Amino acid sequence: MSNDEFRAAMSRLAAGVVLVTAFEPPLAPDGPKGEDVGMTATAFLSVSLDPPLVLVSLRTGARMDDLLDEQPLWAVSVLSESQRHIAGRFAMKGRISDRLLFEDIPYVRGEATGAPLVGGALAQLECRTEQRVEAGDHTLVIGRVLTARVPSAEGGPLLYFRGRYRQLG
Repeated sequence: MSNDEFRAAMSRLAAGVVLVTAFEPPLAPDGPKGEDVGMTATAFLSVSLDPPLVLVSLRTGARMDDLLDEQPLWAVSVLSESQRHIAGRFAMKGRISDRLLFEDIPYVRGEATGAPLVGGALAQLECRTEQRVEAGDHTLVIGRVLTARVPSAEGGPLLYFRGRYRQLG
C-alpha cells in the first residue's frame, strides 16, 4: 500500500475541525512577552468521561508538538461552519507568525490555561496533558479536560471530508 492509497482511503472519513491553542510563555522574565500558538486539527476525539479525557494527534516536530512537550496547558475550540477561514488560516504551510494569525479573530483567554478560546466556536475545552504517546510520525496527546463550555448553539459543525472543508446538509 502506498501513502497516496492510505491518504485517499482516510479522506473518506469525515472529521470535525478544531483549533488547538496554547500560550507559549516568555523564554526569559525580561524578554519578549510570550506568544499565542494555534493549529488546525481534524484528529481530535473524546477518550473518557471519567475522568474527562480528550486526544489530539500532532505531527511530530510541529511547533504545537514541541510546545506541548514543554507546556502542559492547552485549549480546543470546536469550529462552526462559519469559521472555515479560521481553519484555513491556521492550517497554512509556510504561514506567517502566530501573532498575526490571531490578530483579527475574536477570542477570550481561558481561565485555566491562558490559551486563546475562539469566539463563536460551538464548544471550548481547556486541557492539561496527561500522557504523550509516540505513534509513527505523530504524537498522540491525551489531555484531562479542566473546563468545558458550549458558548454557541448556533450553526453546524465545520467538517473535513475528501480534502476539503464541508458543512452538514
